[in-house]
Amino acid sequence: MEITDVQAIPLAHSLPDGQGLGDARGFGTDRGTTLVRLETDDGAVGWGEAFAPGPMATATVETMFADDLIGMDPFEVESLAERSYTDPYHFGGDVVVQSAVSALDVACWDIIGQHVGRPVHRLLGGTHCEELTPYASTMYFTESDRPIEQPIREAVEEGFTAAKIKIGAGLESDVERVRTAREILGEDADLMVDMNGNYRPHQALESARAIEEFDVTWIEEPVPPENLSGYRELRKKIDTPIAAGEAHYGRFEFKELIDDRTVDIVQPNLGRCGGLSEARLIAGMASTENVAVRPHIWNSAVGLAAAVQFAASLSSYPHTRNVPEPMLIEFDRSENPLRSDLLESPFDPSGGSIDVPQEPGLGIEIDQDALERYRSD
Repeated sequence: MEITDVQAIPLAHSLPDGQGLGDARGFGTDRGTTLVRLETDDGAVGWGEAFAPGPMATATVETMFADDLIGMDPFEVESLAERSYTDPYHFGGDVVVQSAVSALDVACWDIIGQHVGRPVHRLLGGTHCEELTPYASTMYFTESDRPIEQPIREAVEEGFTAAKIKIGAGLESDVERVRTAREILGEDADLMVDMNGNYRPHQALESARAIEEFDVTWIEEPVPPENLSGYRELRKKIDTPIAAGEAHYGRFEFKELIDDRTVDIVQPNLGRCGGLSEARLIAGMASTENVAVRPHIWNSAVGLAAAVQFAASLSSYPHTRNVPEPMLIEFDRSENPLRSDLLESPFDPSGGSIDVPQEPGLGIEIDQDALERYRSD
């Protein structure tokens, strides 16, 4: 079996004017990503996602990888990330390169799964897993005025039992948003907060102490992703677990997060971290430092599918059945047809659980009409 065709397919969707949403750093109206489609000589098709703007990701796939992939056996998938670090030299750590590698890697795993008749999470060494616990990624900052409680109330009505909300716009705002979310979610629900790196360490510390009474499960990106000393400073001063990783890519950057427990939770994005091969390596490194792994997802349905399969493969180490800790999987609740419309059978997080596809590979079928509708090339 060998790869005979490589296609990069940029996708985009824009929100209406005045309907931008985002985080404490600002608003956005555009959702974009790049899918990769691989086909083999026996007719198998594999899908992956490069969580990067279309023009850059497409050019990277076509100029740096496509020629070498033609004729490649998909079972050689784990060589892709390694080659990206060494050929071309010095470019492997670039986010767009790693995003392209991520898409190609996931597409290869999708084909391998189809070839052997197994879902990806079983190929990665996971035990049989049929469902995960989704958490609503919601309560974004928005251009339009709306009650801050509206999105978290909608998430509860949909059946979510956990949620992550945006904070990071100042102490008073942080406390109000976290208090509101906790009151609506209830005392027993997991509640995470995301500061999106908008604070200096002393500001993040002040906020963390002010919201501690609301029993926050983790604080995500309290300082900028490159501020490793800030993460280490905060870990010494607060009890709430710290999470990071969506803006990191490749094994070497994640090693810096994991070493000496710089953070408590790493969050590889399967469309950016180097794909399933790198994510599995990252998870192995994390287990040696007893750091938890929870994938980050703000992708299309293909990136979501890869993250679901990866999350389903993760070990519960060091837990036994006597220390229950659900594998939480992020589910963005903002408007995104690249997630909601792209599959023949979209993922459904309602009711407090999300099914793990048991079909071979990623277990998804692309809706070709939707694919053409959102193509941006």
